[in-house]
Amino acid sequence: MYSDGKEIARVIIEAVNRGELQAYKNDSVTSTFNSKEVLANMSYPIEAQTSDDAGGGDWGSAPAAGKNKKAAVDDGWGSPAPAAKKPATKRVAVLDSKGKPVKKNGKVVYKTVPVSSVAVAPPPPPATSAPYRYKDLYQLELEEEMIFDKKRSRMYHQIKTLSLKLPSTLPGNAGGLEKNIATFKYSDLVKVFRNNPQSAIWFNAQNDAQHKNLADAFELWLFNSYIVKVSNPAGDDLATQYGGEREGLLAAQQTASDLVEYEYNLWSF
Repeated sequence: MYSDGKEIARVIIEAVNRGELQAYKNDSVTSTFNSKEVLANMSYPIEAQTSDDAGGGDWGSAPAAGKNKKAAVDDGWGSPAPAAKKPATKRVAVLDSKGKPVKKNGKVVYKTVPVSSVAVAPPPPPATSAPYRYKDLYQLELEEEMIFDKKRSRMYHQIKTLSLKLPSTLPGNAGGLEKNIATFKYSDLVKVFRNNPQSAIWFNAQNDAQHKNLADAFELWLFNSYIVKVSNPAGDDLATQYGGEREGLLAAQQTASDLVEYEYNLWSF
């Protein structure tokens, strides 16, 4: 899912930018994000570049006018010092009050003006943030429902939402906390994956002839994951319920084992 140029984060974000996919704030999928808000959530701030020698150098004050100008001196070989360059100029037509060129003796009157006085578009403001690379957004969170079919004595898994997370370990993440970039309905993602088969690819590293669409990869559970939360009245994750990240990870392993054993014994129902 994170092959070069075909990262799942790239497929999702580009679909949001095209207006093909709706982003939501959380897994309740009631409040929405627009593309600019999603981009802001996956960006880190850029500090303004400063120079110690800018302006007044190490003293922090601007240099006095004309103080840094060097006088023209002889180069020691008897040749005269180079003459100062004349400022660039430009000839423009003289306009009257109505904006039409002024003519004298049938000829347009021109005047010479310095080039610097010609209006120039101001430079764009420096960027204050930059988005993370798609490879950096490697953390996803799935919400799924487990449905028990009594007639067939079988457990079915239905993915409801997929959330794109900002990992807490990224260098630009100053807060050091995991952040939700956006959440998406799985049904919407399936449409995006099916409509973009050239980019939404799950690469099979063992068999080049068995690459699959990302929608098929999720249906076949080809991803690697662990349980972080089981539905409960308080809405707490396992780490909060068991009092720590280590305890939460152990609880996740135990929960996965219990689910496997429960599904194995379903034949008796």
